[in-house]
Amino acid sequence: MDTVNYEIQRHHGPQIALVIDGVLGFMDKILIVDDDQESRDLLCEVLEANGYAPHAVADGVAAREVLRLDPEYRIVIADLQMPKESGLELLRKLRQENSKHEVILMSSFMSGAEIKAAKSLGVHALLDKPFQLTELLQTVAGLAAQSSIGIST
Repeated sequence: MDTVNYEIQRHHGPQIALVIDGVLGFMDKILIVDDDQESRDLLCEVLEANGYAPHAVADGVAAREVLRLDPEYRIVIADLQMPKESGLELLRKLRQENSKHEVILMSSFMSGAEIKAAKSLGVHALLDKPFQLTELLQTVAGLAAQSSIGIST
């Protein structure tokens, strides 16, 4: 069995530098916000397996604290319905703080008013649960590609 030498380096921007056998690559940092532990674990596992650097928290209050301490997360994936602070309320507060984070909201039910509010606040995507993981990965990949070539939305 061959040994792979790797090193994770701090990188300024929304990515983590990863050096594998002397080859430099970048992993986009993604914050997952969901009160369901199994959902957080699954999303982290899938995103990490696809070359991203996910971190997960259980509610919007914790998410804002993580983003305050480490503003390099560019993509936030949040459940709409959560105790303490909903995904919509998280999005609203991020926009009040003039945050540039791209937000993807997911929910098993979204009312017309919630959809309208989310769109007016600049949500990047609304995913209906259950969704195909490929749909989420395509959405995230599109955002990651925009950031890697310097396109702002």
